[in-house]
Amino acid sequence: MAVDDVMAAVKDNMEKALSHLQKEFRLTRTGRATPALVEGVRVNAYGAEMPLKQCATISVPEARQLMLKPFDLGLLKEIEKALLASDLGVTPQNDGKIIRLTFPPLTEERRKKLAQSVKSQGEEAKVVIRNARRDGIKGLEDLQKKKEISEDDLKATKDDVQNLLKDYEKKVDQEVDKKSKEIMEI
Repeated sequence: MAVDDVMAAVKDNMEKALSHLQKEFRLTRTGRATPALVEGVRVNAYGAEMPLKQCATISVPEARQLMLKPFDLGLLKEIEKALLASDLGVTPQNDGKIIRLTFPPLTEERRKKLAQSVKSQGEEAKVVIRNARRDGIKGLEDLQKKKEISEDDLKATKDDVQNLLKDYEKKVDQEVDKKSKEIMEI
């Protein structure tokens, strides 16, 4: 294994941690309704479990409302049942052709709890990023012990890993700040 392989693995692990955090943030409810809130809902359709987005079009007609229009009207009851079984905390309104989900506005207390949750998710992502740095430095030290890189190269590459860590921690902080502002705005 070469220095480039170690650096690529470190960067890849840090990127995965950041993209996982971004995915989690898309699922975190803010004051607005987004299709991402229902993407994880699985519908029993045609004898198999399918993601909701494969069974219906999901649109946002208003800031706090989602509208689901099934591709097949025969799935309307199954979609409604899946939404009721999910932990969305809203009751679907079925008019025979479409399903509407109206999300109540978040209370100030709930917004603060969500912002706190976002902050802790950011800290968890930073821990994963730091673990990637630790593993990368261990890999570099192993290369140095095997005499595959010099001590000077080890020090320079450790500095590169540290700079990569700082960059990704900054990206995590930016994501956390952005999501916190989104949650706190009314």
